[in-house]
Amino acid sequence: AIYLGRGATNLADPAACAAAVLAHRPDVVINAAAYTAVDRAESEPDLAHIINANEPGAMARACADLGIPFLHISTDYVFDGSGTVPWQVTDPIAPLGAYGRTKAAGEQAVRDAGGTHAILRTSWVISAHGNNFVKTMLRLSENRDALSVVDDQIGGPTPAGGIAGALLTVARAMVAGQGGGTYHYAGVPAASWACLARETF
Repeated sequence: AIYLGRGATNLADPAACAAAVLAHRPDVVINAAAYTAVDRAESEPDLAHIINANEPGAMARACADLGIPFLHISTDYVFDGSGTVPWQVTDPIAPLGAYGRTKAAGEQAVRDAGGTHAILRTSWVISAHGNNFVKTMLRLSENRDALSVVDDQIGGPTPAGGIAGALLTVARAMVAGQGGGTYHYAGVPAASWACLARETF
């Protein structure tokens, strides 16, 4: 396996990302890179679009040229967040902000590339690494006696390791000849942000 980290490619240069795929000629590509600063995307929509839409589109086209599967991580932010039941793959998307719009555009760019692909929409990613809700709650609790956390948003906290395992399973199946598509992957049980904060503490 070849892992290209942030220092190996410039995500703001889709052509360079595609060139890296063509240079390494792998059996399958998993794209876990994204512009994930949801709030900041509102003030940097062009950069978010390059990284979340143009970059996966360029890589997916390179994979299509090589005849190899391309796996891409997307998000529940392609939906509008309304309703009280889990989203289905067939539900119409309606992103509300720049981040969701750029991720939706990335999904379409991957589909438009014409190659074999899988899009994995996920949500509420948690990990011991990077920035995420659990780490933020732990950091804030060091300096505050109490925190206010919303209790009216429900989701499935999803371990990053679980996402990685799911992607590897899908990648092996696709290399063996299985088709792709769009899938939803979220942790269980569902919880509110407040519930997740309580469990974190």
